[in-house]
Amino acid sequence: MNAIGHFKTINEHRRLVRQGCFAVGLYYQGLTHDLSKYSPSEFLVGAKYYQGFRSPNNAEREATGYSSAWLHHKGRNRHHYEYWLDYSSESGKGLIPARMPDKYIIEMFMDRIAASKTYNKGSYTDGMPLEYYRKGNPEKYMEEHTRKLLEYLLEMLAREGEEACFEFIRKRVLNKRIGTRIAQFIYERYRKA
Repeated sequence: MNAIGHFKTINEHRRLVRQGCFAVGLYYQGLTHDLSKYSPSEFLVGAKYYQGFRSPNNAEREATGYSSAWLHHKGRNRHHYEYWLDYSSESGKGLIPARMPDKYIIEMFMDRIAASKTYNKGSYTDGMPLEYYRKGNPEKYMEEHTRKLLEYLLEMLAREGEEACFEFIRKRVLNKRIGTRIAQFIYERYRKA
């Protein structure tokens, strides 16, 4: 059990998500991101399976066949596409994905960047979140708009970098009316922290 290491990892991950969300004007998402990770249902399991180089949910999954922490987490955090799965009212269709609001798609995008930075530390590149996404193969569980926007942003990040991608999000996706200088200041301030 490594409660201190897990606590530090959660805090670093949340700081990076906050940095990205603030840079595009999603202040509430930045402040409230992943608060459920501090709950006993998630924190104690995370501390038990902590490794420091990948999500403890994967280690729990390998040890027990499923991740109780993940099941708790995805049901409480709207920035996970799994939160948006529902049963179809049509017989035989089973689970179907619902469209995520854009602000949660952006938070999911920031979450993927932050996870890649947290676990890859100094070797992080802007292509890593896209590589990780492709390994997961979630296409059939994501609603079309959700999938297309996320993939577009991940590809743009890999091709053009954070600054260009964040500017696109502010101006074209969220259409935030915050001043470019203010958003740039926030981005630079949190990037250095």
